[in-house]
Amino acid sequence: RALLAVSLNLMALLFSTTAFITTHWCEGTQRVPKPSCGKEKKTNCLNYSGNETANETNQNVVHYSWETGDDRFLFRYFHTGIWYSCEENINAAGEKCRSFIDLAPASEKAKAFFPFYKCHHCCFLSYLTAQQCKHLACPLRAVLWISSQSGVLWLSVVSEVLYIMLLVVGFSLMCLELFHSSSVIDGLKLNAFAAVFTVLSGLLGMVAHMMYTQVFQVTVSLGPEDWRPHSWDYGWSFCLAWGSFTCCMAASVTTLNSYTKTVIEFR
Repeated sequence: RALLAVSLNLMALLFSTTAFITTHWCEGTQRVPKPSCGKEKKTNCLNYSGNETANETNQNVVHYSWETGDDRFLFRYFHTGIWYSCEENINAAGEKCRSFIDLAPASEKAKAFFPFYKCHHCCFLSYLTAQQCKHLACPLRAVLWISSQSGVLWLSVVSEVLYIMLLVVGFSLMCLELFHSSSVIDGLKLNAFAAVFTVLSGLLGMVAHMMYTQVFQVTVSLGPEDWRPHSWDYGWSFCLAWGSFTCCMAASVTTLNSYTKTVIEFR
C-alpha cells in the first residue's frame, strides 16, 4: 500500500506540473473577419470586386463583396492556459500568443485593492463603483469582494504553486517512510504527516482549478472583443489537472488506510 501511495502521488505531481506549464486548459474557436485578399494571400480572404490590383492601387474605388453572413468570417482555433492564450495566425503560419493575465477585463484590473465607498450612508469594503452602489440596499447587501478577476487569477496561480509544493513534500515523506524508516513509530509519524500534506495539497488544487475556471468564464463574457471565443470546451490540460487531483486524493486515502492498518496491527 505504501508503494501504491507513492506511485499515485508521483502521478499527481507529474500531471499537475504538466497542466501548470501547458496552454490547453480551454480550447475552441474564435470568429474573426476575413482579411482582404492580396498578392500573398489568395484563400480564406475577401476579394472585393474580383480585382486585386484595383484593390491595392486605387483607394477611391468603392469595394464590394458577394460574401454575406458567416462567409465573411474565419473561425480560428485557440487554446488557453494559466499563463498564455495562443491563437491561430490567419495571416501567416504558426500561432501568436499573449498573456492570459492581460486578457482579464480592464474595468476589473483598474480597480485598486479594498477601496472604501459610501452607499446610502453605508461604508463597506468592495470593488463596486459609485454607480453600482446606487442600486444596492446597503443594510442587506453590503459585501466584501476579495479581489478583481486578475487578482483571482493570481490567487489561482499561487494556489497551484502551493499545490505542487505540498505534493513534493508529501511525496518526499512517503519515500522516507518507504525506504528509510528505522522503526514502526517513526514510520507512523512520517505516514501521518504525509497524509496531512497530501490532503492539504488536494484541497488547494481543487480550489485553484475552480478559481481558474471562474476567471476564464468571466473573461469569455467580459474580455477583449477580439479574443472572445465563438465556441469553447475544456482541453487536455484541464483533464490532467483534475486527474492530478484524483490521484492526490487517492494517495491520501491509501496513506491513511496504511496508517490505520499499521496502528491496529501494532496494538
